[in-house]
Amino acid sequence: MRRWIKVSMAAVLVLGLAGWIARPYFDEWWTIRTACDGVLPGDAVRDLLPEDARVKDSSSGGVEQLGDYSCDLSVETEHSGDWALLGLRAYTLRDDQDRALMRVFPESGLESQAAMPEGLPGFIGRFSTLTFLLPCPDLGKDADGRQRKMLVSAGINNNAPWRQPAAYEVAVAFTNSASEHVGCGAQPLKVPKGVSPADPHEEKPKTIPLAAARDTPCGWPADAGLPDAARWKLDVQLNDGAPTGRCDLTLGDDHTDDSAKGMNFVAWFGDWSTRLVTDDDLFSPALTASARCGGEAAHFALDASKDIPGVDAAKQRALLDAFARTQAERRGCTDLKAAG
Repeated sequence: MRRWIKVSMAAVLVLGLAGWIARPYFDEWWTIRTACDGVLPGDAVRDLLPEDARVKDSSSGGVEQLGDYSCDLSVETEHSGDWALLGLRAYTLRDDQDRALMRVFPESGLESQAAMPEGLPGFIGRFSTLTFLLPCPDLGKDADGRQRKMLVSAGINNNAPWRQPAAYEVAVAFTNSASEHVGCGAQPLKVPKGVSPADPHEEKPKTIPLAAARDTPCGWPADAGLPDAARWKLDVQLNDGAPTGRCDLTLGDDHTDDSAKGMNFVAWFGDWSTRLVTDDDLFSPALTASARCGGEAAHFALDASKDIPGVDAAKQRALLDAFARTQAERRGCTDLKAAG
């Protein structure tokens, strides 16, 4: 009898110890499982965790009258307190969207950015935040007759290994869920398979020859009459559904007198972008064009190095006009005109 009691007590102690050891893992599993109302793919969230981090807490919610929805996920490590791993936000009011885009482009629309794969209406901007802008058919039009939209800002802490497919899996899952929460009714996005987000601050971006770019949204320079066209390289950072993007041309330093020279052609679509070309300050681009796309303003600009061989001011104007014309044709824009 006594032996049976001792065995039973030992079993209870073992089970208790096992439960005590397993509790943190269960808590983390449950926090991930229920985060953002249970829509985040658990494996993708775990892929974004630094090696010594574990999920600590999550929160989500929104205000129906304000048309917003958010979700936060925090982690902790052995050597630091809690810090935010994910900061996911969705907005349907124009003022909120403008503020979010102001954070991406606080001074100039010429800030570094990276393109998402075709099919995703977004871009990667300042602080490596994944930003999406989708039309909301179920919300109709605003007081100015513009189609209402939903902007999603998916922030992933730079301390996390964010440059992997898991980043898109998490961001797209939240975007599709947010569309339901705010009554947007947007067409659900699809996760690009096996694709990792690009770094907008990449020091050595992947470039291609102009002749290889004809089938891309940045294909127009191949037939733009650039001098020594074979020596130019192109970095395609634009897709046909994004609210902004760039086509960056570079002429390597082995073909110029000193450092590398280049031209950055930038497009912004939406009334939110007007301030980027009308603010009278040092950050506004000198050479611009404009159009009307989907009932809203669109703006195009060129930022170029000085003294590019064979590319004077008149040639730069012609190149920008060709860029703007090509983008207007791809997007069905009207009222194209040169500005600055």
